[in-house]
Amino acid sequence: MTNSVLAKPQTKHGDARAFHRDLCAFARKIWLFGLACLSLSACRVGPNYKQPSAPAPPAFKEPLPAGWKESHPSDGLLKGKWWEIYNDKRLNALEEQVGISNQNVRQAEATYQEARAAVRVARSALFPAVGGSLSATASGTGASGGTPVAAGGGAVIRSSSGTSTAFSLPFSASWEPDLWGNIRRGVTASVNTAQGAAADIENAKLLYQSELAQDYFGIRGIDAEASLLTRTQTSYGEYLQLTQNRFAGGIASGLDVSQARTQLYDVESQLIDLGVQRAAFEHAIAILIGKPPSEVSVPTDASLTIPPPVPVGVPSELLERRPDIASAERKVAAANEEIGIAMAAYYPTLSLTAGTGFASSSLRTLINWPSRFWSVGASLAETLFDAGRRRGVVDEQRAAYDATVAAYRQTVLTAFQQVEDNLSALRILQDESGKIQQTIEAAQETLGISTAQYRAGTADYLTVISSQAALLNSQVTANTVLTRRLTASVGLVEALGGGWDTSKLPSRQAVASR
Repeated sequence: MTNSVLAKPQTKHGDARAFHRDLCAFARKIWLFGLACLSLSACRVGPNYKQPSAPAPPAFKEPLPAGWKESHPSDGLLKGKWWEIYNDKRLNALEEQVGISNQNVRQAEATYQEARAAVRVARSALFPAVGGSLSATASGTGASGGTPVAAGGGAVIRSSSGTSTAFSLPFSASWEPDLWGNIRRGVTASVNTAQGAAADIENAKLLYQSELAQDYFGIRGIDAEASLLTRTQTSYGEYLQLTQNRFAGGIASGLDVSQARTQLYDVESQLIDLGVQRAAFEHAIAILIGKPPSEVSVPTDASLTIPPPVPVGVPSELLERRPDIASAERKVAAANEEIGIAMAAYYPTLSLTAGTGFASSSLRTLINWPSRFWSVGASLAETLFDAGRRRGVVDEQRAAYDATVAAYRQTVLTAFQQVEDNLSALRILQDESGKIQQTIEAAQETLGISTAQYRAGTADYLTVISSQAALLNSQVTANTVLTRRLTASVGLVEALGGGWDTSKLPSRQAVASR
């Protein structure tokens, strides 16, 4: 008897082992090819970002108001809730509602969340896209037969009656390696845009918080003026009674009485008119805290205080303390990435595809090993002629970048202007307040002398009226100037960034997280 080697029939276990070997070999090829693609994707075409220069003088032109000192980085007056430096509980309570209920702030927050979602969308392009499907197809020919029909996975099944059925369960994967960095630049651009949107939130909060504070001090100024006019109304009423008494005694003329009555009515009309301005300020505050005007009433308070000193610092710090400057700078960074994305179009794109799955004429045998199939492929595409389109897109993005740089520098210049404007306003108004106080004292002395002369009969009532008008005008001016000093103080806080700085911008990881 001779020895013979008999070939064993292929079993299910043998099919599984063969499929496992094929799959492992396929995986090794994909792994090596992927490593090669990743090594190529380390390169990134386009310009590297460098923050554009901006004009920053060594010192502000305007000197600080009398009594103020230059701040140091350790000064913390503007850190956190800046409005608390005014020591007004009602103002504090109103300011707390701006960031929560103001609809413009909530709109900015929604824009930020939209930008964060765009980061995740951009990141998804770095990874393969995997899909799957399940299909069933029935087809047939005439009774005499016909051409066999190919199933979706490559299986051909035809029954004796001329009909065929095919079931397919394919899975596919596709990937475009980021060879030239355009996808990573797209992710970075989305991150920069999201960080700019976060700065826009802080800028919106600062804008509406400062607007609320200015409206609030506007109400306080109106209340102080109303209190002044009320006292003047009482005084003018007493003068009217005096002239009426003198007229009854035959000492004063009817003209004196008429002039005294005119003075009184004029003050009363001014007092009524203040209600229009106060109502407008109150309605504005209601909208700023996200409520209907009918739900908000600001109690009357006639007290006005001198504005507190505000830490100013040096001009170079302003670039880090203004959220609108930070937002403009992030837009420049995003525009820089767009240039690199446009330049990547000059280079070829690589697409990798892979597929595997099962195909069978019966659902019972669909998941069996003999029903398996797989495929892998790669393609390299390059645009050979586009009539200058790519060059035009690159030039377009470069121009857009230049525009954002100009907008950034203009934002910086505007910030310096706002600081200088409010510093000069505070300094000049402080000097004016001192001079107005001297005017009030002189007008009071003049009124006292003219009143005594009128009582003695050595001066007519017109002299008293002129003295009264001069005193009232100077007192109203003093109240107006003090109100302007408070609103200029708020404007300076806003111009300095309200205590915000770029360290509070969300990081790349925070922006990209879910």
